[in-house]
Amino acid sequence: PLSPAAVVGAGLGGSAAAYFLQQHFGPQVQLDVYEAAGVGGRLATVTVNKQQYESRGGSIHALSLHMQDFVKILGLKHRREVAGKSAIFSGEHFVLEETDWYLLNLFRLWWHYGISFLRLQMWVEEVMEKFMRIYKYQAHGYAFSSLEELLRSLGGEAFVNMTQRSVAESLLEVGVTQRFVDDVIAAVLRSSYGQSVLVPAFAGAMSLAGAQGSTWAVEGGNKLVCSGLLKVTKANVISARVTGISLHSSEGRALYQVHYESSEGQGSAFYDMVVLTTPLHPSRSNFTFENFDPPIADFPGAFQPSVTSVVHGYLNSSYFGFPDPKLFPFTSILTTDTPDLFFHAMDNICPVNISAAFRRKQPQEAAVWRVLSQQPLDKHQLKTLFRSYYSVQVTEWQTYPRYDAAKALPPIVLHQNLFYLSGVEWVASSMEMTAVAAKNVALLAYNRWHQELEKIDQKDLMHKVKTEL
Repeated sequence: PLSPAAVVGAGLGGSAAAYFLQQHFGPQVQLDVYEAAGVGGRLATVTVNKQQYESRGGSIHALSLHMQDFVKILGLKHRREVAGKSAIFSGEHFVLEETDWYLLNLFRLWWHYGISFLRLQMWVEEVMEKFMRIYKYQAHGYAFSSLEELLRSLGGEAFVNMTQRSVAESLLEVGVTQRFVDDVIAAVLRSSYGQSVLVPAFAGAMSLAGAQGSTWAVEGGNKLVCSGLLKVTKANVISARVTGISLHSSEGRALYQVHYESSEGQGSAFYDMVVLTTPLHPSRSNFTFENFDPPIADFPGAFQPSVTSVVHGYLNSSYFGFPDPKLFPFTSILTTDTPDLFFHAMDNICPVNISAAFRRKQPQEAAVWRVLSQQPLDKHQLKTLFRSYYSVQVTEWQTYPRYDAAKALPPIVLHQNLFYLSGVEWVASSMEMTAVAAKNVALLAYNRWHQELEKIDQKDLMHKVKTEL
């Protein structure tokens, strides 16, 4: 039996991995979860006027089946939707404005962009439909030892290629016009990844699916999923920063020594199995691997800095061409890729707890806005967006991979029972992608531990799963 196992990181990846490991190995497995900062990782909140707000854009796609499951299991609720309109700003004018009436929106998109809009929808739907196969495979206990194998089983070589070529290239190929790519696609990718239409097609498709479909969030904050999963798993959370792992062997079996630093000083512990859910990039963590032969290679690639400013203040609507603030109709502003635009997106955000009586502030009132940008905003930029403000809370992160094409995807298996979860972000970065990767790692670990090799990297799974039913 598997005795102690360690998970490094208590964000969504770590807490989901702990939960799935226990689900497959059984309640007797002893789980230690190491976390240096705080449970929830990037799913953090900030407080303004005694109310909590998500500091990262936290919407979850309706088709996120693992996230839906977590919410059910933990007895959490979907946050109440508060309607609002969005628009795309070019720095001079709005290139696309949304109206209240949904059908008219479709009509506007048609009117402006013709068939491009339809072609985009068909493209995204086809990708999502194939992606959804993962849930069937996982329900039958199948796992993949690499991201390439996982993608191949869902959509063949075409899916693997989608991690190597840009979303712009893929969309132009299916007949979407350059203008639609520049106006609409660019704005969506800036608001989700803070990057251009050169992000890989697969990551782009996932982000566009979120922009099209219905999305939801967790009442009380998305980070409640993380603390909830760790609680039901009864995992032992150790607040310490893991600095490295060294390999030992005992009776021919690999044994991993996890080295860490906590407020009490340095320590270490031995494990049969370790799952790493923190990004292993020199820029992100100075993490050492000792006694591994061959040595564990460095991870290429860089991360995109992104800054979230949560501002409580009065919007300067005249910057957007509305001299009378009362008439400003939008709660969410996306931006096109224009050199002099200093922010990627901004939205008038609601607290994580929304009462039945809650109403959005009128545009002329002080509201809480979340502004996404690449660099921290200076005084002049804040004064451009806001007539005046009470407070600004800035969070800087290295959130998303800098999606430059032609990078090999990071490995999942680093050694016999040493697994790496965060590499999935190079395929696409979303809460559900992380949950899918966590389930895959747990199944992979279980199948390898019990030598059930017929459950790993199987070819022609669609056929197998059909016959198993």
